[in-house]
Amino acid sequence: QIQLVESGGGLVQVGESLRLSCVASGDISGFHTMAWYRQVSGKQRELVAHTTINGVTDYARSVKGRFTISRDIIENTVYLQMNTLEPGDTGVYICNAVGPSLLWGQGTQVTVSS
Repeated sequence: QIQLVESGGGLVQVGESLRLSCVASGDISGFHTMAWYRQVSGKQRELVAHTTINGVTDYARSVKGRFTISRDIIENTVYLQMNTLEPGDTGVYICNAVGPSLLWGQGTQVTVSS
């Protein structure tokens, strides 16, 4: 089973940036969609951004224009560049892969302090 491991989270101030990485332990070229979700305690898991094998990307309204998702097929890695961070971006960011199976990572904590 392919494992997804996220990294890059941390504690930042409002307006700063972070780049999250999701590294797969195997070949994910057959997974047609890669996504980042955000989990906040007591709230439903929220889809933040996704990208398809055809290069189509989409974002939650709250992050559009500030976040960018990208996929490196050769490195089996998905990135989430997060700019101009706001307190509302705080949460655990979880990587997801949709394809022959459904994969989830463990998540990386992002905390934006005002």
